[in-house]
Amino acid sequence: MNAIHQSRVRPGDTALAARLRRETAGEVKFAPADRGRYATDASIYQVEPIGVLVPRSIEDVAAALAICREAGVPVLPRGGGTSQCGQTVNRALVIDCTKFLREVVSVDAAAGIARVQPGIALGALNDALKAHRLFFPVDPSTWARCTIGGMAGNNSCGSKSIRYGLMADNVLAIDALLASGERFTFRELGDNLGDDVPADVAALIQSLRALGAREAEEIAARFPRQLRRVGGYNIEALTPAARAAGRGNLARLLVGSEGTLAFSATLDLKLWPIKPRKVLGICQFPTFRAAMAASQHLVTLDPEAVELVDRTMIDLGRSIALYRDTIERILIGEPDSLLIVEFHGDDDAALTRDLDRLEEMMGDLGYPGQVVRVTDSAFQASVAEVREAGLNIMMSMKGDGKPVSFIEDTAVDLADLADYTERLNEVFARHGTKGTWYAHASVGCLHVRPVLNMKDGAEVAKMRAIAEECFALVRAYKGSHSGEHGDGIVRSEFHEPMFGARIVRAFEAVKDSFDPDGLLNPGRVVRAPRMDDRSLFRYPPGYRAEEGIRPALDWSAWPGPQGGFLGAVEMCNNNGTCRKFDANVMCPSFRVTREEQHLTRGRANTLRLALTGQLGADALAGDEVAEAMSLCVSCKGCKRECPTGVDMAKMKIEVLHARARRHGIRLKDRLIAELPRWAPWAARLPFLANARDSIPGLAGLTERWLGLAAGRSLPRFRRDRFRDAEAVREGPGREVLLFADTFNRHYEPEVLRDAVKVLAHAGYRLRPAAAPDGRPLCCGRTYLAAGMVERARAEARRTLEALSASDAPVVGLEPSCLTTLRDEFLSLLPGAAAEKLAARAFLASEFLEREGAAPPLREIGAARAHIHGHCHQKAFGAFPAAVKALRRIPGLEVTPIASSCCGMAGSFGYEAKNLETSKAMANLSLLPAVRAAAPGDVIVADGTSCRHQIGDLAGREAVHSIRLLARAIPPA
Repeated sequence: MNAIHQSRVRPGDTALAARLRRETAGEVKFAPADRGRYATDASIYQVEPIGVLVPRSIEDVAAALAICREAGVPVLPRGGGTSQCGQTVNRALVIDCTKFLREVVSVDAAAGIARVQPGIALGALNDALKAHRLFFPVDPSTWARCTIGGMAGNNSCGSKSIRYGLMADNVLAIDALLASGERFTFRELGDNLGDDVPADVAALIQSLRALGAREAEEIAARFPRQLRRVGGYNIEALTPAARAAGRGNLARLLVGSEGTLAFSATLDLKLWPIKPRKVLGICQFPTFRAAMAASQHLVTLDPEAVELVDRTMIDLGRSIALYRDTIERILIGEPDSLLIVEFHGDDDAALTRDLDRLEEMMGDLGYPGQVVRVTDSAFQASVAEVREAGLNIMMSMKGDGKPVSFIEDTAVDLADLADYTERLNEVFARHGTKGTWYAHASVGCLHVRPVLNMKDGAEVAKMRAIAEECFALVRAYKGSHSGEHGDGIVRSEFHEPMFGARIVRAFEAVKDSFDPDGLLNPGRVVRAPRMDDRSLFRYPPGYRAEEGIRPALDWSAWPGPQGGFLGAVEMCNNNGTCRKFDANVMCPSFRVTREEQHLTRGRANTLRLALTGQLGADALAGDEVAEAMSLCVSCKGCKRECPTGVDMAKMKIEVLHARARRHGIRLKDRLIAELPRWAPWAARLPFLANARDSIPGLAGLTERWLGLAAGRSLPRFRRDRFRDAEAVREGPGREVLLFADTFNRHYEPEVLRDAVKVLAHAGYRLRPAAAPDGRPLCCGRTYLAAGMVERARAEARRTLEALSASDAPVVGLEPSCLTTLRDEFLSLLPGAAAEKLAARAFLASEFLEREGAAPPLREIGAARAHIHGHCHQKAFGAFPAAVKALRRIPGLEVTPIASSCCGMAGSFGYEAKNLETSKAMANLSLLPAVRAAAPGDVIVADGTSCRHQIGDLAGREAVHSIRLLARAIPPA
């Protein structure tokens, strides 16, 4: 049995890759960096695959299975790669379903059934179902990026399992490809299988039912009676009792099998009607045990969910800008733990009564006045975002010690929850660590992660000891050792002490009946390796940083080698938040390509491999890293939205710097980098500087010589450029320094002139942010974009010196330039001077709203404005201020455009090689919104590049928000 378990084909096998290219239409990825990016999931493990296939159709999958069966190569189905137990890494051909196999095949609204392909994300499915007023209720915290196939693979549960059950309860049928090449739909079948069942499949089913009858008594005796029992195979569905009770659907057996029994072609899902209203009650407790003891009482109120937030998560959440305000709003004083109790329904009055009953019960339990009522939908969304990011907030700890996933899914009866968690905390204390807790108090399944260092062999030994003691406790409480995230490598070896030898032999018999040669994801669920086999770890013995890498920027906030650079890269735990499609910013290139290498996670993995020598010598400056970074638009979305704080825009600067040192700088990059130096001269001869777009043939020459797309018009230099002397205005208010950026200064000087009007109208005494030598100050961003870090540092030093003589606020108009003063300056010149400047640097609307400076305004003759937020505006939380400032204009309806990056991103969209990607980014959401705007509506964008993109591709003029505010100034 399981002959393929140890494949003879090695990673990167060229013959296998060539055959897959010939016999499938899929994308074949066998390069070292591709394999490295698929070697990890959200677990502690790293197993290099043989290669990767991204199939375009299920026929590609069938062909690949046939090829691998013949070649003796294992196959690993993979969705979003967010699994935490190591079930989506293996020495196998990885088949990534997420790029093409992601369709809703059909929806039968009357019957409440949807048929979907395995690669569709849960969030995308529920978006599609809204039109039918239906939804799929299994809701893991990774709902925005986890796939239905992956959810079926590990029998996902989510926060609402108390109401809707598990994945196994909501999958009605699975059309499956078997290891043999047979295709069959596993569903509810009667005792008489009928003639439509192939003979081989019929024999398989009969043998499985015989096993179920034979082992029924043992299953009843050994399986824990917990809702959250997802360990092993669901062989209870094979028993006569289950079939008699209507729970013998054979799809239940495939659910939770982690891709070890069959490959899902389509899945039929049970849908539920949407409950349109909901309320939250956030209950405050002085101790963790008090919260645990209260859970069994709160569930009697029939809530939709009861979710835990512990002290560690509260403190870490406060340290993350994206979550800080929400955390503060949900607290009463300084509680140790919170329980978020959620009620859904159709009637507001009934939901209000639910909250009243919750407050009454909290009073009865001894906690009167300790409920925060959350009825506003926007606030609810913010709370949900914090709760769903719980795991990743925990992982934002800096340093090698991290909360480690290996016992996080244990489940016990609610009556035992307080005692069990207290005893487990005692286990942690004995081993010199502590656990972080969050998640599903309603069903006794709390995600707990002890803080350990997986680079340290002694800490790995401690992990195993904790696992053995924890699972012994679980058995003592007749609980489940695997309650949501599946088995994978981390828990499969513990099935025998959990279920007994006879049940594990039954699991093995099921595996062998489906897959006698071990083709499908071998070594998972049954015949697993040891969970502490360090050769399978992301940080195996011998893992070390490459010597000689000296970063150009300051990374000292992260401990470890390479000046902390590697530690910053290692903050990516592969949670995959960057894969979600509901984000405000992150990750725009992935939204277009759906390629792992063009994802924040994929780039971080590529960097980690390069920094530790796993891609060869000097790989940081190599082509594989450059290719992974090629479509990163430095939007800074990950800086704000990544829950573990991976700042890929800053990391890209290090890559560009390394390549510049090894390969030099191309003429085009040097010209763009030096723009602030030569722009004043170009403005003196604008007819010559702008000749490229007016003389036939020149655009084509610049594309051939410099790589600038001939189909793009370039920004036009203006003779009437803005001069610093224009920024002098007297006023009764405090002094403000106007930072005139290169782009508005030379391309759209009216933006700066209008800023002068608005700030003067608000009463400020205005001065230019200027240097004594008369040369305009520069943020250095164009140099950073070319990897010319020392030139950028020189500009930063010059700017700091010029502005250090005053403590006045520095106000700018161009988001990318102004935020450089708040961000990159801290890494270029760390110290008090940079910190002080960062604290007093603001975008104009941000400054006005912060100051409460709201001078009288008048109507502007337009009824509606649609405003697009620049990526850096959003990343630094400044976009709401721009919206709020415009809403002060009487009679103007302001609508924020739900959009990610515009796709221009400085010089990115001007390059011929990026032209189609740039257009695709814009067409995701920005351009459709602009085109839908009425002709008389105003389009607003504060980024120079954004305005140019909108003009180029939508044919609509976009204006800076400051220009509308200037128009709204009443006449003197």
